Amino acid sequence: MDTRRSEQAGGANHVGKAQVGSLAPGRVVGDGRYRLLAQFGVDERGDAHLWRARDGQLKRDVALTLLVGDPADPEAARLARRTLERATHASKFGHGGVARVLDVLALGSGVTSSEGLLGVVVAEWTKGSDLVDLVAQRPVAPAAAARMVQALAEAVEQAHQNGLVLGLDHPQRLRLTPNGALKLAFPGPLPEATLRDDVKALGAVLYLLLTGRWALPGGPPAIPAAPMTPQGRIVPPRQLVPTVPADLSSLAVRTIEDGGNGGIRTSAAILRVLDQVAEAEERTQLIKAVGGDPAEADGTIWTTKKPVKDVARRRKLALGVTVLVVATVVILAWGGLMLINVFQGDSKASGPSINVAAPPASSQPAAAPPASSSAPAPPPAPKVGAAVPPKAVAVYNPEGKGDNPGRAKNAIDGDPGTVWKTEQYKQQFPTIKPGVGLVVTFQDPINLSQVKVSGGTAGTKVEIRSATEKNPDLADTKVVGNGDLQDGDTTIALAQPTQSEYFIVWITQLGGDDGAHLSQIGDLSFLPAG
Repeated sequence: MDTRRSEQAGGANHVGKAQVGSLAPGRVVGDGRYRLLAQFGVDERGDAHLWRARDGQLKRDVALTLLVGDPADPEAARLARRTLERATHASKFGHGGVARVLDVLALGSGVTSSEGLLGVVVAEWTKGSDLVDLVAQRPVAPAAAARMVQALAEAVEQAHQNGLVLGLDHPQRLRLTPNGALKLAFPGPLPEATLRDDVKALGAVLYLLLTGRWALPGGPPAIPAAPMTPQGRIVPPRQLVPTVPADLSSLAVRTIEDGGNGGIRTSAAILRVLDQVAEAEERTQLIKAVGGDPAEADGTIWTTKKPVKDVARRRKLALGVTVLVVATVVILAWGGLMLINVFQGDSKASGPSINVAAPPASSQPAAAPPASSSAPAPPPAPKVGAAVPPKAVAVYNPEGKGDNPGRAKNAIDGDPGTVWKTEQYKQQFPTIKPGVGLVVTFQDPINLSQVKVSGGTAGTKVEIRSATEKNPDLADTKVVGNGDLQDGDTTIALAQPTQSEYFIVWITQLGGDDGAHLSQIGDLSFLPAG
């Protein structure tokens, strides 16, 4: 355990000081089940101590949020009960950006009065590194910071849609996973925490990543506070780190501050701005790639930057290869004709050589018709009409809410650069659930023939299903086509044209690697039969 954590473990000076002093590595809490291993912080606002511990029964590491206090203090006990109630509700919430709550212990139910604790929130252990340790080294590259906050904002958005407050307004509650994503590792929101507090925390986390400073009250001693202007406002990150883009700097300040008309109040608004920042970054990377400039080395080997999917360049490359192939075929054909003329001479002076050696017509049997004339002609390719834009789109998830419903509209906005994506899953479909998808609604029923998917994640398996209503049971829908998504564009032809007002693009297998399964869709085009 490093010096900073040791100071936190022994230097807390508030209610329950005697009990806090006994929280040391090796102690067993939770009625003898959890052995403390290392402390990772103290949220002094709620006497919440954050520990890594070993579950002696299930033989696994867990994250413990220990609510320290005197059981005889009725107000402290009331506040602790409120935190435990919120943590119990959060146990039903699943998202890759939040550690899963495994158990909630209260006085008389897993915690004895002699332990000096008012309650314990037990969560799965998040592998990776401390956010505080990360920013203590240097600020994070702006593009990586935007992506890290984007993933966390998606978790907040989904939680708020379920009426949950996450309580991520303390940096030591967050950890950086091995794949570069931020995760709320120590759930257990303060009793008075609000939805607005979660949103302000997103701005504070962005500010922290960009500057290494914390812009909300109650931060850990190891992190310096954000400087203030003489007017009492937060100094924008761009003034501290000139390389921070103006839009990111403004986003952080507008999200944290309560005053003014330009403030940001929802995680959905944060996601919209971060999407724009991500698109601008992709354009910048494309310009660098076309120009051949090597990527700048900034030492950010853990960055979450995704490979740029440059559809335009792929199309240009495919066109160039096609032109080269056609030119080669033309040259070879011309050369063949020249050779025939050399060997045969003037075609008008003599007939084809095959007829010179042929026996008289009277001695030949009747010629058989060409083999191809007896075979049925292949069916003509089905004709399709112009794409019909859907009237509406929504996430279709029969077993719950999500994934990322606020971004579903990106799949029908005509821009493959704006994407809808699933949550990140640790297990592949259908192990965790049968699938997830998008349901589109048309103004009038269309006779659908093909669905074109642009900007999809390679390896994703998709079914096209017809439905009779917007939110049907999966068993009431009908599979009318399927396909595997490739890089770039993928066209899925239906077995036969199908008429309906509702169609579902249903993902049955996600892309990605083991433990990090995720798929995205840039744009959907629906082509009717011509």
